[in-house]
Amino acid sequence: MSGLLALLDDVASIAKVAAASVDDVIGQATKAGAKAAGAVIDDAAVTPKYVQGFDAAREIPIVWRITKGSLFNKLVILLPAALLLSSFAPWVISPLLMLGGAYLCFEGAEKVAHLFGGHHDEAAVPKGDPVHLEEQKVAGAIKTDFILSAEIMTIILAALPPSGIAMKAASLAAAGVGITALVYGGVAAIVKADDLGVLMSLRGRFAVTRAVGRGIVHGMPGFLKLLSAVGTAAMIWVGGAIVIHGLYELGFGWLHHHIHDIAVAATEAVGRAPGAVEWAVTAFFDGLFGLALGMALIPVANKIIAPLWGLVSRLLPGTSAGR
Repeated sequence: MSGLLALLDDVASIAKVAAASVDDVIGQATKAGAKAAGAVIDDAAVTPKYVQGFDAAREIPIVWRITKGSLFNKLVILLPAALLLSSFAPWVISPLLMLGGAYLCFEGAEKVAHLFGGHHDEAAVPKGDPVHLEEQKVAGAIKTDFILSAEIMTIILAALPPSGIAMKAASLAAAGVGITALVYGGVAAIVKADDLGVLMSLRGRFAVTRAVGRGIVHGMPGFLKLLSAVGTAAMIWVGGAIVIHGLYELGFGWLHHHIHDIAVAATEAVGRAPGAVEWAVTAFFDGLFGLALGMALIPVANKIIAPLWGLVSRLLPGTSAGR
């Protein structure tokens, strides 16, 4: 009997350790995933355009196909690559983060430039064979997701505390799955919101239900524009913050210290909500730097990188030019 009790006690101890490990994994994944907010918001803002113009019955299946592609990107390709880097070349992580941050700044600044240049991104209505067009859209969405997922996974990896490779792998996987579910669950809700609004406006039993339905239908275009604007701002802000922090870690901390001093001075001048004021001022200057960096990178990308990539694409069979 005592042997059985001892065994049960050992099982209970193992279960407690396992539960604590799960809590640690979820906690680390949540904290690290929050660092990738800018890329996550942009991912959610970009994806709905890939289902615009298709039959309503194909919207959720398309989102599900993109979701599966995103999970493959994160768990099968990027997670092992991230673990290899952290184990054998950890010094590469900070430069990669800075490169990804610069890319976010470039993408955000390009959207701002198009906006003020009068070039608005209007979703074209797909024409031609629906099956072929769906394949093209899904493939394009998964390629875009790969770039954003690479940035997300790198940010998460850099934000994880020192731990064993098993804990890192579990935390990265948990964060990747959680972010994917959050992004594409939100995308699915967004793309079906107008259908829900139409249903409520036509079949609602009460006047208020029908009014809410009409409000959803009329409000969705504005909401999508707002989401796109928030995503762009988040890209620029997060990208700028990543580059500034990377420069600080590489020994070029003048800008980081200068922004910190300004934020502290603003906090002392306001005298209230010091945490919120310091964050807002820091985010403002991070975003300002990100926008300036992105604008500077636009001609570099268009006049140097794009022609070079076009040359490489012609030399290597099977490589497609352009972004």
